Amino acid sequence: MTPRLLLMEPPFYRLMEGGYGLTRYPLGLGYLAAAVRAATDWEVTAYNGDFVPRAAPFRVTYLTGQGFAKYQANLADPQAPPWQEARRVLASCRPGVVGLSLKSPTLAAGLALARLAKELDPGVLVVAGGPHVTAVGPAVLRHPELDMAVLGEGEATLVELLRAWEQGRDPAQVAGLALRRGGELVATATRAPLRDLDSLPWPRPAANQALWDYRRYPASAFRGLLASRGCPRGCSYCGSRRIWGGVRRRRPAAVAAEARSLWEQRVGPLHFEDDTFGVDAAHLPDLCQGLAQGCPGLAFTCETHVSLVTPQALDSLQKAGCLGIQLGIESGDDRVLKTMRKGFCIRQALEACRLIRERGLRLECFFMVGLPQEDESSLGRTLRVIQALDCDKVIYSIFTPYPGTEAFAHCQRRGLIGPGFDPSLHNHQSPANCFSQHIAPTRFRELAAQVEEAVEIKNAGRRPLAEPEP
Repeated sequence: MTPRLLLMEPPFYRLMEGGYGLTRYPLGLGYLAAAVRAATDWEVTAYNGDFVPRAAPFRVTYLTGQGFAKYQANLADPQAPPWQEARRVLASCRPGVVGLSLKSPTLAAGLALARLAKELDPGVLVVAGGPHVTAVGPAVLRHPELDMAVLGEGEATLVELLRAWEQGRDPAQVAGLALRRGGELVATATRAPLRDLDSLPWPRPAANQALWDYRRYPASAFRGLLASRGCPRGCSYCGSRRIWGGVRRRRPAAVAAEARSLWEQRVGPLHFEDDTFGVDAAHLPDLCQGLAQGCPGLAFTCETHVSLVTPQALDSLQKAGCLGIQLGIESGDDRVLKTMRKGFCIRQALEACRLIRERGLRLECFFMVGLPQEDESSLGRTLRVIQALDCDKVIYSIFTPYPGTEAFAHCQRRGLIGPGFDPSLHNHQSPANCFSQHIAPTRFRELAAQVEEAVEIKNAGRRPLAEPEP
């Protein structure tokens, strides 16, 4: 009998109801499915629990209000539609191994999926991976519904684990795992990050056979791709360095070949999901030239760093087919930007925005409120920047300290996070989150509501360049 693997992305926005969810095929799931299909004879199914064929436009005031209340209620309701659907998927696939992709915001929902899998088949092996798991390390196995964890990049580790499991070999010999041994939580040998990203099979081709409900996905669900993994910067609130273990770039010709394959399938403008498209000023022109030569007529969007926005860089991007850019500005206050380690001041950020708009490119900007160093004056400056900024859309977050980040450690040292921190609050739209050392929770909620209203006004009737991440 062919062994079966079920890869699961937990629901998140779907738990908020109101038509919310994601229409895209998660790249992490896609890379894992493609790697296992290419290297083993396992039957692979990839299930996106946050999928809806047509998602409602995101409204910040809904997400931080009624949507968050529904999210918490549905997390606790075993009969909520996302859990009923997950039961049907598990019953249909009957996997021997379940792989869960966990970000910190989806931890609570992922644990619920693990419990459902164990209820259906107590003998199923539940393996967790993803950014949250890598950040927490073996301690994630304190959740008894998880059997093993993949630490770091998952493709090679998962393939080796499945081979060992099928052959009855000790998984402790597989590098990159966390498991239980004699009542202890231990990590196996560290697996080095993959040096050649172009050795990985592309995610898209495997979707035809592996993706649950494939026929319900619109073509635009498959427009995501990566030109690199990792980020050279060290923002205090971000765990990218810990997750990816440094920056690795794909060859421009290989990126162009994948882009051309997707573009020819008429998926619409592609979206590069890199932390920082182009990585640095030295590499960006080569990448853009490779795209322009290898995929003429391409249209795409991307996220980049303020420091990379120069007239020369924008020339290269537009020649390659760039239609729009996302920038992580995060705050309108220079002091807060410095504590975030953003590497720029608000004047530089506004100049980058001006250059982008001057070229007629679409522009979306990320903003975050409520960092520990935030006070009323800094939050007010952020509000005024949002109101005055010439951009197409603001992507808004309430600061959430994610495990493994510098900001999380700071919050722990200051007593802002207790040992019983509720994982359902790992959520950057959670109105319950208040980690400011200088603003009382009630007052912070009042101020945050003002920012949320301004964001709602700014975003009214505008379509996003790309769907947000949980």
